[in-house]
Amino acid sequence: MTSAAIRSPVFGAAEATPDTPRTGPATDRIVALDFVRGAALFGILLMNITGFGLPHAYGNPTNAGGAEGLNLLSWVIIQIGFEGTQRGLFSMLFGAGIILFTCRLEAKGRTDVADIYARRNLWLIAFGMINGFFLLWSGDILYFYGLTALLVFPFRKLSAKWLIIIGVAGLMANALWNAKDTSDLMRNHAAYEASQTDGAKLTADQEAWAGEWASALEEYSPSPAAQKDYVEKRTASYWSAFAQVAQETAHAESWYFYRWFFDVFSMMLIGMALYKMGVFTLARSLRFYLALIVCGYGVGLTVNLFETRWVIDNGFSLLAMSQSQVTYDLGRIATTAGHLGLLLLIARSGIFPWFQHALACVGRMAFTNYLTHSLVCAIFFVGLGYFGQLERHQLYYVVFAIWAAQLVISPLWLRHFQMGPLEWLWRGLTYAEFPQFRRGAAVAG
Repeated sequence: MTSAAIRSPVFGAAEATPDTPRTGPATDRIVALDFVRGAALFGILLMNITGFGLPHAYGNPTNAGGAEGLNLLSWVIIQIGFEGTQRGLFSMLFGAGIILFTCRLEAKGRTDVADIYARRNLWLIAFGMINGFFLLWSGDILYFYGLTALLVFPFRKLSAKWLIIIGVAGLMANALWNAKDTSDLMRNHAAYEASQTDGAKLTADQEAWAGEWASALEEYSPSPAAQKDYVEKRTASYWSAFAQVAQETAHAESWYFYRWFFDVFSMMLIGMALYKMGVFTLARSLRFYLALIVCGYGVGLTVNLFETRWVIDNGFSLLAMSQSQVTYDLGRIATTAGHLGLLLLIARSGIFPWFQHALACVGRMAFTNYLTHSLVCAIFFVGLGYFGQLERHQLYYVVFAIWAAQLVISPLWLRHFQMGPLEWLWRGLTYAEFPQFRRGAAVAG
């Protein structure tokens, strides 16, 4: 991508923030990273909207929102093309950001890099808890990123090769965990089926396994009465919704952190490696990015297609959904690679400069825009009572409206301000010194 294609007043000037070095990567490379981050942020909303707007329908479309026609098509598109990939992109970008952030501080001769880094991520954990509890989004990712980032810090000096080796090992551990969960569920299902046979005599273990299957099935496919009660509690009042979501958030920010640790940890390490290899900075060859697209989509979309077909052919059953998880990481990681190659190839080409600029602005304000998603959806689905009222495909009208608004607002905001409002707050809390906010003012040396 040529500098002329993407350089603008917003990106041409240095930010007046404590962590901006005197020198750094070329402007176009910084914008390329922001462009991918903006795309990933929009993709995150594409995935999260089901959780924002429908009860227990993210994995099982038969629970709410419809599973036929446009609703089924919407689910299929998401499952094949996007499931797990946006989280993967965002995690890799976060890992790349760790390298960029710490290298900038070290280049300025700071001796308190570890302290600044720790404060930055402790505040991120706090913002994640606010998002999870008070903005009513139990699917928050900030808490996971802040906590995982503290554990990733000691790995930042490793070579790209070792970062990839450790990252792949972590992903393999996650895949084995998925396989074990599927094996346990199949065992529980067999015990449950045996318990339904007249005169069956089960061991104590088999009875326990049958009970576990019944509990899992109830959670996967709640009764209509349970669904109605869930929707009523979510829309009755803010405090009713808070009490409901607080339980889910507490569970997510404890057990889920352990369960999905290798997912986030590994993708962060791989993102760090890709940054060191020059992938995110457009330093690789055209052939490299084309290979990411061809190999990534060739493997990923094929695996995802078979998984989705298997689930549909088996009536969206819990057993079929669990069995599809065995190859889940292979499909979603390969597809993530395809998305990354495509986005970076677009950035490299310089086509649609106005769109790239707008999306890069969204990416520069990713923290503000991400929390805005939660705020807007809390107002719309909880405050205005639309939770559980829309069909699945109608949820994406909300997504497209938010995308359009942020594509317009983000560039306009950055014409007048150095950064997003929450980026400004986060940096000020990190350094105990708030940076210059408005553009045009004198930059402190």
